[in-house]
Amino acid sequence: MSAITLDAQALYNELLAGVRPLLKPDTSIVGIWSGGAWLAEKLHADLGLTGKPGVISSTLHRDDFSARGLASTTDATSLPFAIDGRHILLVDDVLATGRTIRAVINELYDFGRPASVQLAVLVDRGGRELPIQAAFAAARVALPAAQKLSLTRTADGSGGGLTFTIQERH
Repeated sequence: MSAITLDAQALYNELLAGVRPLLKPDTSIVGIWSGGAWLAEKLHADLGLTGKPGVISSTLHRDDFSARGLASTTDATSLPFAIDGRHILLVDDVLATGRTIRAVINELYDFGRPASVQLAVLVDRGGRELPIQAAFAAARVALPAAQKLSLTRTADGSGGGLTFTIQERH
């Protein structure tokens, strides 16, 4: 694993500023497990929103389920509000192929029919396999398909508590 020269805290500040115009009075933030969930918690607090943000897992709707297997996130979905008629802002750390977003939207519709769904991400790394686009991305980077960009939380909270790493895909 090697560190990447992306300043996660600076990107978070961009994300915070970028999602403000996307919010409507009845918008709920839903973070995609796991990096998106951390970001959703932080955004929710920093935006001064009431209630709790939602968390959603893509595990049960993945089209690559047989290759990935059943992860321990099958119970990660927690939506503490009604989905029907609500504006949803999905938040994730890294957008790549779009397959996770497709799976999350399927999971979201299992809980109801939202009025709208928008996506905000910290980093868009390209490589889309599906017609999915973020309404806001704090940064865009290009990496070889063999590499994976991951957001991690630092145990001591240094650097804003978030860092990026690049790994070779297995």
